[in-house]
Amino acid sequence: MKKNTKKAVALKYDKNIQKTPKLLAKGNDKLAQEIIKLAKENNIFIKNDALLVDMLSKLELDVEIPQELYQAVAEIFAFIYKLANEKEPT
Repeated sequence: MKKNTKKAVALKYDKNIQKTPKLLAKGNDKLAQEIIKLAKENNIFIKNDALLVDMLSKLELDVEIPQELYQAVAEIFAFIYKLANEKEPT
């Protein structure tokens, strides 16, 4: 029986610098756990989406997200922005 592999990716996007998000980090098992740990330590929002992580983990690091993944990635960023706005004091 094949062991389930834990995967994680990290995206970076600065609309003032980049046209599209880039893949900043990716990893399996221990490296995935480290990516998640660093995100938590730095208060970076985490979204679980196994299918998107699987697709993004096939990309090379520091490359722009391909157009066919724009919609899925946009949904992730919309989720993050919504969470960020909910945490801001009113």
